[in-house]
Amino acid sequence: MTTTDAPPLPLAHVLPLSATLSPEGVLQIGGCDVRDLAREFGTPLYVYDVQSIRELAAAWQTAFAEAYPDSEVLYASKAYLSRPFARLIDSTGLSFDAVSEGELEVLSAAGVDLQRVYLHGNNKTPSELSRAVELGVGRIVIDGFDEIALLETIAGEAGVEQPVLLRVSPGIDAHTHAKTTTGILDTKFGLPIETGAAERAVSAILEAPHLEFRGIHTHLGSPIFELEPYRLGIQVLAEFIADVCIGKLGTEVPEFSPGGGFAVAYLRSQEPPAPSVYANAIASTLQTEADSRGFPLPHISLEPGRSIAARSAVALYTVGNRKEVPGIRTFVSVDGGMADNIRPAMYGSPYEALAAERMLAPTEETVTIAGKYCETGDVLAHDVQLPELEAGELLAMPAAGAYQLSMASNYNLAYRPAVILVEDGDAKLMQRREIAADMMRLDVD
Repeated sequence: MTTTDAPPLPLAHVLPLSATLSPEGVLQIGGCDVRDLAREFGTPLYVYDVQSIRELAAAWQTAFAEAYPDSEVLYASKAYLSRPFARLIDSTGLSFDAVSEGELEVLSAAGVDLQRVYLHGNNKTPSELSRAVELGVGRIVIDGFDEIALLETIAGEAGVEQPVLLRVSPGIDAHTHAKTTTGILDTKFGLPIETGAAERAVSAILEAPHLEFRGIHTHLGSPIFELEPYRLGIQVLAEFIADVCIGKLGTEVPEFSPGGGFAVAYLRSQEPPAPSVYANAIASTLQTEADSRGFPLPHISLEPGRSIAARSAVALYTVGNRKEVPGIRTFVSVDGGMADNIRPAMYGSPYEALAAERMLAPTEETVTIAGKYCETGDVLAHDVQLPELEAGELLAMPAAGAYQLSMASNYNLAYRPAVILVEDGDAKLMQRREIAADMMRLDVD
């Protein structure tokens, strides 16, 4: 079959870039038939597309290189991380954003240059900070007054001068879910400008002999479909840089990060801005503010995580029981659920669902996709239109690559799913499915 003869791909902008259909309408990813993948690796199964990861990483790098050459793109590790995945991301040239000692250890074990890692967190422990200094992490993003004193002590004992950024809250609402909004005053993240805390924190860092103040960081929330929050946030922070850091405290700000939070499409109705649109909005605003306020353009770092990982993966499930409640709802249960994807239960996050073996079949009913775990709230997708599903067939949920696995649990002592990479018709196991011995390995008899 030639490319022009290929069946049209439903939800093409939500599925991985390599996704196609067989002549029979079966979903294929990375040249692999999902039926073959399910037979070999079982379900639930998370399928990551190498082409998507590489092309999306390149899109962010190219967008910012063109709009703002002095920029650095970091992969936000919290979206999903393992040693094989870290090596793949590292091969694209991206740097990394980490938020825990565990992520640092994985990055270190994967052979990543820790000088290209930024460590975040609103309550970093002494162990995390000590390990970060020991590993030579390039930047530690300070997020509190106690952390300034603690890190000064740790860096002093190690005999190093640790480069740091300060996370600042600009008081901007990014209009995301309440649990993922991080740039407002009433949040645990960042030192607020409006209370004077950010100024006092910069002053304290400057007085610490073993801390090197490199600049400021902010993060407004996630996912952000609008451009205006970035523009407003940068304007507020540019004023802080010019009037407080440079004007009042007499220090340059050579580095700046507007964070991440860049949106992806989870639903057919969603159209997030392209990387170039985000890049141009951020770059033009910062350039205008720097020119008008008279400070040199800083090096900037950006943190796309979701927008690289999410679209790159599809979760495959096997359909099980049906429950029809006449006049109310039809539930179709699958062999996964909130243990591998808690986002719908936690945030109300919406997803599409696809009959992976019958992608071209007409829709016949509206159903709710339920998980198998012992919670009424264990629902993966509400009111999705699908062909009438039969027990044993495959269900695919796209945009599955970000946060689902990193937030996965062993609730009900569920085994975490296998994770594979696909490319050019080849499938490689990246993380094996857990077994009973894994579940009990930490028990002490």
